[in-house]
Amino acid sequence: MQTGFLNNMGHGKTGNLKLLLVEDNKLNQRLIESSLKRYGYEIDVANNGAEGVDMCKKNLYDAVLMDIMMPVMDGFEATIEIRKLESGKKLPIIAVTANVLNADREKCLSYGMNEFISKPFSIEKLKKAFKDLGIKG
Repeated sequence: MQTGFLNNMGHGKTGNLKLLLVEDNKLNQRLIESSLKRYGYEIDVANNGAEGVDMCKKNLYDAVLMDIMMPVMDGFEATIEIRKLESGKKLPIIAVTANVLNADREKCLSYGMNEFISKPFSIEKLKKAFKDLGIKG
């Protein structure tokens, strides 16, 4: 079964990526969305993990920025559900969390996330994560 998130892993142009931000905090949503839009990224926002999974079924994304602690469905469970839907190339999922311990990073990776950046994050950290994952953006 082909789902929406099977994408082309970047459009080859800096800032020309379609991203899904899965974040429950409205202030964080606005800050992250406006910051990334200034750099040319296209952003969709999901308010929790369940919405994020649903949006991944319906849309093409180059990467997901996934908060961890959310109501309804947390980032760990959402990642597991997204991974169940995949066939072929995996959608890059980047944990974006206030947790900064190495154990937190390892837990995120063990649940199938590809990278980990802590809040607040800079565009440089995000671009480094993209580069490390082979995403042109």
